[in-house]
Formats: sequence, C-alpha cells, structure tokens
Amino acid sequence: MRGSERAGRDRRPSAGSRRHETRWIVAALCTGTILSALNSGMVAVALSTLRRAFAVDVATVTWVISAFYLTSAVLQPLMGRLADRYGPRRVFAFGMVTIIVAGALGPFAPNLVLLCAVRVLLAVGTAAAFPSAAAMLRAISATEGGDGRRLIARVQLIDTSAAAVGPVFGGLLIVGFGWEAIFWINVPLAALALASTWLLAPADPPRQRVPLRATLRESDIPGVLLFVATVVGVLLFVLELPDGPSWPLLAAAIVAGALFAWRELRTATPFIDLRLLARDVPLLRVYALFVLANLVFYSALFGLPQYLEEHAGYRTDVVGLLLLPLAAFNVAMAPLAERLIDRRGLRTTLVVGTAALAAGTMLLPLLAATTSPVAVLAATAAIGIPYVLVLVSITQSLTAASPPGHAGQAAGLFQTARSLGSTAAGVVVALSFTGGTDPAEWSLLAAITAGLAIVTLVVAVAWRDRRAASPGR
Repeated sequence: MRGSERAGRDRRPSAGSRRHETRWIVAALCTGTILSALNSGMVAVALSTLRRAFAVDVATVTWVISAFYLTSAVLQPLMGRLADRYGPRRVFAFGMVTIIVAGALGPFAPNLVLLCAVRVLLAVGTAAAFPSAAAMLRAISATEGGDGRRLIARVQLIDTSAAAVGPVFGGLLIVGFGWEAIFWINVPLAALALASTWLLAPADPPRQRVPLRATLRESDIPGVLLFVATVVGVLLFVLELPDGPSWPLLAAAIVAGALFAWRELRTATPFIDLRLLARDVPLLRVYALFVLANLVFYSALFGLPQYLEEHAGYRTDVVGLLLLPLAAFNVAMAPLAERLIDRRGLRTTLVVGTAALAAGTMLLPLLAATTSPVAVLAATAAIGIPYVLVLVSITQSLTAASPPGHAGQAAGLFQTARSLGSTAAGVVVALSFTGGTDPAEWSLLAAITAGLAIVTLVVAVAWRDRRAASPGR
C-alpha cells in the first residue's frame, strides 16, 4: 500500500513542471487577451487613413474608437458574470469565435457606419477575454500554487505592451496591405488563442446548470441600456460643443444617468453594483485610478499618430515605430515594479509611477516646436516607462481589493474602467483637433494630457487605504 502511495506521489507533477505548464497557459490566454489592446494600437495609426478612405472628419472617425470601447465597457461585467457562472474557458472560446467572425467581416465594410458595427462585434469578442482569463488564472493559482495577482498583473502588462506595439504592427499592415489588414489579422490570432487555450487550459469544473435566459434576466438589461444612453448622450453633447452646446442632449443624458442610478440601487442584481462600490472604497479607488491612467495613456496614443502623420508628414509605418517606446521598456520595468511593491507597498509604487508619468507628459508640449525622431522617441519613452509602474501597481491593487468569489466580475469592471478611460481619451483628442492637427491644436492636447496626469497623481497621493499601502499586499 505504501509503495502504491509512493508511486502515486511520484506521478504527480513536480513544482517546476507545474510552473512550466502555467507559463504555457498564460501564453495561450495572452494570445487572446492582447487582441483588445492590439486592436486599439492598430486603429490608433489607422485613424488618418480611415478619415481619407471614408471622407469623414476627426469627430466622426472618433466613433470607431468610441463604439468599440463603449461596447467593451458594457459587456466586461456581463462577461465576468458569465465566466463565473458557465465556466471561464467556455466564455473565452466564445469570445475568440466572435473575433474571428468580426475579423472576416471588417474588410468588406462599405461605409463608416458598418465599420463601427463590425468594431462593436469585435468588442463583443474581446470583452470576453480578460475577465475569463483572470478567472482561470485565479483558479489555477488556487489549485496549483503561485501568486494569482502577479499572474493577472503580467497578463495586463502584456496587454498594454500590445497596445503600444499595435501601432508598429498596424502601420506595417496598413502600408503593405491597406486598412483592411488590421481586421484580417484578428482571424489567425484568435484561432491560435482558441486552439491553444482549449488544449492547455484546464477544463471548467462542473457547475449548476442555469438557463442562459435566467442569467440575462439577472444581468440588468434595463440598467445596461440606461448606462449606454447616459454615456452616448454625454459623448454626443461633448463632441458637438465646438458647434454650440446641445442642451437637450445634456438634459437627456442627465435624466438617463439619474434613472440608471435609481435602477442600480433598487435591483437585486445590478449591472454596476453602486452599493458595493460605495462600501468598498479601495475597489472604487482602483477603478477611478485606472480610468484616469488610461485617459492619459490613450490621449497620447490616439493623438500623437494623427499629429505626426498629418502635420509632420511621417508615413504610417514610421509613426508606428516612433510610438514603440510606449512599450519597449515593459519587460525591464515590470520586475522592478514588483520589487518596489514588495519592499515599499502599492501606494508608494503608485505615487512614484504617477509622479513620473506627470513629469513625462511635460515633454509633450515640446513636440509643437519640433517633431524630430529623437524628440518623439524621448516623449513616448517618458510616458511608457512610468506607465508600467502605474499599471502593475493598479492591477495588483485590484486583486487585493476584489471581493472573494467575484474575481470574474471584478475583473470585468476593471476592464470597464479601462474602456471608459479610453473612450474619454478619444473625445479629448477629437475636441483638441477640431481646428486641425497643427502645433496649436497639439499644444492644447498636450496641455490637457499633462493636466490629467497631475489629477491622477493627486488621486494616488490621496490613497491611504492600509490594505493597499502595506508592503506585500
């Protein structure tokens, strides 16, 4: 009997083998989770091309960004709930299949309206990736050992790298094959993620069978619609400000927002649990900081390519290369950020990162005087390096503040915060470039971005929650 027990123990995977398997699972999941950020980076350098192809202005082409991120903001919490209820591997697979369909349809869009519709479909698929991946990694770390928060933080870091590498990739694809290629590329990448995850990731454990219609009924569809109405109303009002404020739009958005808050406080299963956020201040701070940090990062990512291509005359592929420092230092900075968190705590790392980010944005106004490659590379590096510190510390703060048993839903809301920040960044760029993409307009965008970075720093300094501040949390 003892011999059979020893043989059984011998057949168990060693710790090194489990770590090796986990690395492969993380790689498979990242192949899918990067698609949201990769598409963001690719579309950043495609905006000028799309404006020319469909003969639209800056404000109109912004809907290519807004449609994608608004859909993501709405669906991330729902996808997290579906992952918790039906199994994260199943939800991840659904997302990859949807991305394949969207990637195949995108190149045939005859106008910007249908292109935005395809971007909505693409967002449906990418919205499923991160919440389900986060839930899988939490489950793997619980059964196999390891630090779940670090695994999730590394996935988030890789995603951000994809957002910054996306312009390089997108620039090469657009110059070589046209804007259609930024849709085509999703097909093989999503297929690879689907196959590798299905083969490598552990199967979903048995769950109580719940009809999908019951889950949808519990997903607060009225709250979702009111949330969409509120955000769309605000977006339309803000985008029309250069032509004069549309007060009826603002009134409609305020009414929709009030009804949304009323609905969320009354329903048993809210789309966004306002009561939970009011009680869990650390979690609310995580989301607020993530909105602000992404607002700063994506304002530069969406604005700089249009300025460099239309004012400085750089080719699209060269613009992508000039944006590479936004992610070139991620691999080197991530271990440094983790060590700083272990030694000094999350709050200190947040303050250091946001302070450096605010200092880095001060270089952006200099590009109004010179757009030399050296100046552009210095400015993008000054933003990319500290953003890694901010991203790693915020992502680990999410794991520390997430309520037990709600990993998927908390991760979904986390991505909602990212989507809201990215959507707002598109609006900031559109308003700044209303009069064109000359140095004066760039100076306005750079000043707004720097101001937002300072606000982010103030919020980080005000963060004094003991759970997030203690080293090792």
